[in-house]
Amino acid sequence: MTLMSRSLWRGHEIEYIDNEWRFVDTKEPTIGSDRTCGQCNNPKTPDGYDACIGTLPGVMNACCGHGVIQEAYVQFSPEEIIKGEEAIEFIKQNY
Repeated sequence: MTLMSRSLWRGHEIEYIDNEWRFVDTKEPTIGSDRTCGQCNNPKTPDGYDACIGTLPGVMNACCGHGVIQEAYVQFSPEEIIKGEEAIEFIKQNY
């Protein structure tokens, strides 16, 4: 019996088939993939940032959630982080 799990990778649906994660739509493996953001459909910037975030002022790291609001976050310091809708609003106002 084969068990299948599903998840998301940068906003794209993925599934675990034959001991590896693959994209649901293309069946391509996720390893080595450089697919665009599932939310804005843009590739990473030349510096490796998500195009829908760019470089936010005063931010250590961030993620737009790639279409999954509850996965979005903005981290200002090891102690200060905002998540979800609050993070999305910060990104929209500061991008």
